[in-house]
Amino acid sequence: MAEHVVIVGAGHAGGTAAALLRQYGFEGSITLIGEEPYPPYQRPPLSKAWLKGEAGEEDLELKGHDFYAGANIDLRLKTPVEAIDRAAKTISAGGETIGYDILILATGARARTLPIPGADLPGVLFLRTADDAEALKQALTPGKRLAVIGGGYIGLEAAASARALGCEVAVLEREERLLARVASRPLSDFFYDYHRSRGVEFDLGASAVAIEGDGRVQAVRLADGREIRCDAVLVGVGAIPNDDLAKAAGLECRDGVVVDIHARTSDPSIFAIGDVTRRPMPLYGREWRLESVPNALEQAKQAASAIAGRPEPGPEAPWFWSDQYDIKLQIAGVPFETDDLLVRGDPKTSNFAVFHMKGDRILSVEAVNAPAEFMGGRLLIVQGKPVDKAKLVDPSVSMKAVALA
Repeated sequence: MAEHVVIVGAGHAGGTAAALLRQYGFEGSITLIGEEPYPPYQRPPLSKAWLKGEAGEEDLELKGHDFYAGANIDLRLKTPVEAIDRAAKTISAGGETIGYDILILATGARARTLPIPGADLPGVLFLRTADDAEALKQALTPGKRLAVIGGGYIGLEAAASARALGCEVAVLEREERLLARVASRPLSDFFYDYHRSRGVEFDLGASAVAIEGDGRVQAVRLADGREIRCDAVLVGVGAIPNDDLAKAAGLECRDGVVVDIHARTSDPSIFAIGDVTRRPMPLYGREWRLESVPNALEQAKQAASAIAGRPEPGPEAPWFWSDQYDIKLQIAGVPFETDDLLVRGDPKTSNFAVFHMKGDRILSVEAVNAPAEFMGGRLLIVQGKPVDKAKLVDPSVSMKAVALA
């Protein structure tokens, strides 16, 4: 068993890996290094409870203040890591050289920026970190107008929070529908109608070509010449994996650090977990880069199990969630190469599920206020069990009965 595990990245993935190593009986040294000034914290509440003032710093913490010292984990914050020396098995961090037996990269991803004039004006905001969320929170005072560039989940969650705080919101999306790359059309249409009914304005098929203002953001200019007036801009156009360290060290990278089912990289002494990785997806026979808390937790389990000598955890169906207003969206699986789309329930009731099918097997489910459909669909995805489509779309037939049919 390794004597010293160094974890680069003190976010959800890195903090969980450190805690699991102790839980799994690892007795060696653990050093957990993060660039931010905060101990590992949860990021999903940043776009919801934090913005609305319903959560404080302690509510976000993964573990209490005393956990890391009590678990003999050397937590080093505000410490950038500059380089990895694979031959010497050391890292350069904050002016110090630190040796490792096993290295875990949990460096996450960063917000994608816009290559347009004015993108660096004060008032152009992102939402990846606690500091980002606090800056956005300060901008969302009643009566202010927020322009959101990008109609993805982060943008829509922030739009819902901004409306709850009494702000005007305009969402600008270059595709012809919301969530075009990550959701089915029924789900896109549902959220479009739901947000509009609560006062959010949308411009679809709209490309931002400049952000304008005299010393501070005042408007977003679109390709058709129109100006969308605003007091702040939230940019939510995706994320880029923080794989620069891995690339410089010669690790295999392809839109993220390539890992195996144990979260091990091309160097057997280095693991990578969370948003920075491109990982195998056994249920789908391919590799993919996932950005989600469940993925970070699953890979933390994989790495900690391998390091501590425990049996590898079984494959899981990827899953995600989003909270907007009183809507709880839960998604399981990824719709690769599907050939049919089935809707169970009525979107007008805000209680329905969309099943992505390949033949008579479920590959993915999007469930809106429908926990039974989410849980049942998730289980059937893992089992790869064929289902009766007529029963699946009939809400009077329970998901348990669908699974047993």
